[in-house]
Amino acid sequence: MLVDFHSHTLESDGTSTPAELAERMRKRGVAIYSVTDHDSLGAYGKFDPGYAQLIVGIELNTTYRGQEVHVLGYGFPVDTPEIVDAISENRRQRDLRAVKMVSQLVAAGYELTMDQVRAQMGGAESAIGRPHVARALIAAGHVADIDGAFRTLLVSGKPGYVPSSYMSPHRAVELVARAGGVAVLAHPGRLKDESIIDELVAAGLAGIETFYPSHEPYQVARYRDIATQNGLVMTAGSDFHDPRYNTRGVGMEVESADIAGFLELVL
Repeated sequence: MLVDFHSHTLESDGTSTPAELAERMRKRGVAIYSVTDHDSLGAYGKFDPGYAQLIVGIELNTTYRGQEVHVLGYGFPVDTPEIVDAISENRRQRDLRAVKMVSQLVAAGYELTMDQVRAQMGGAESAIGRPHVARALIAAGHVADIDGAFRTLLVSGKPGYVPSSYMSPHRAVELVARAGGVAVLAHPGRLKDESIIDELVAAGLAGIETFYPSHEPYQVARYRDIATQNGLVMTAGSDFHDPRYNTRGVGMEVESADIAGFLELVL
């Protein structure tokens, strides 16, 4: 079964419009999908999913114990007040972080302005992030590509790095659950410390993104076991942002039985 419950548009740090992403899903033959922009629901209402089933989704950025933890939320009303408020707060933190990043880069000798960074965004309602700073650095001729921007300027220890400061993942899980949605831990293979999974289960976590492009077979097996042991549903997502860097494109091929529990909760 071809599905995709993790993808991005210009409403956060993707490079496709919502309609363009929907067309990619159509061409790939994805049967069910979700647009999960970082701290944004702006894509919804801006495209027609067409033949496919669409599940409302979001990726909430959170911070805990010095690491970013991403929580995917599905199947809640897009106008849920608590979710909308949480998005606003995260966006405020995103703006403050971006301003500080630009300030540090300028101090390090890189000519850059916030206007140049915002020019890389999809619009005033988009959620700003490090990829926008990276693209602005490319446009200004300071680096050749996204990888170079992150590796030389935007990661810990480099001139443009500023640690994130978002809500806790526990709060994100609770917000999604209270909104009647399904909270899922995104790409657990990227966590620095997996002990947080037990804490999030206690907070109401409902699922784990088991099938993900960079997960090795042993990781898939591990997250499948974690899901079974904790009564979590499993999801699958490409985390598509840009065809230049997500060369596998949209869609994840999975056994229908593996995602049946998730679909029962959201459809």
